[in-house]
Amino acid sequence: MARGVIAVAAGLVVTVLFNWRLGLTALVLAAIAHTVYYARRQSSIPAWRKPSAAERRTERQLRGLEKAGYRALHARAIPGSESSIDHLVAGPTGVYAIDSEGWDTRLPVRSMPNKLYHGPFSKKDRLTEAAWEAKQASELISQALGTDIDVRPSLAIYGPTVPWDILKILGVDVFTGRKVRKWLRKGTKELAPSEIDRIMDIAERVLPPKY
Repeated sequence: MARGVIAVAAGLVVTVLFNWRLGLTALVLAAIAHTVYYARRQSSIPAWRKPSAAERRTERQLRGLEKAGYRALHARAIPGSESSIDHLVAGPTGVYAIDSEGWDTRLPVRSMPNKLYHGPFSKKDRLTEAAWEAKQASELISQALGTDIDVRPSLAIYGPTVPWDILKILGVDVFTGRKVRKWLRKGTKELAPSEIDRIMDIAERVLPPKY
């Protein structure tokens, strides 16, 4: 749109001042120049990943846990894939991967053995993806650290009512987004501050920011 307006304007000006042939040439040249400029601008400025409303709500909750010794990284990419972890958290109770989900409030959330539904729609793919992301993070961090680190996967759902407290489905903890802090505090593993710092320093290196 902008390219067309600029090109036409340039063509009209040159046509009025000179003739239509030069005006047509100016129109083409202006369109080419704008295209080249825009392409260079796009390639030199990375497109930052804009967090969703659900992710921002989880981030606010995680900030409230900083004084309790929890550290968080947001929007971290899984190398070699298009997947990313919304929030990777390490604290006194363990290491966690949280996917923040904003779902339609008009559809109910239901569970069956090893199944999760939002209205009529199966969410098996989201559970599978969340479990896979946590597994990849666990393997990458463990390899770099030299010791096994278990990363617990989860879905924090915002919007519709989740009719349970915390439920594990296909290995993924599922709960309402309002209970992120409660879920994190329920872990039993005890990590010292030095361990938390080391784990997160490594996580920051092996899980790059998602752009």
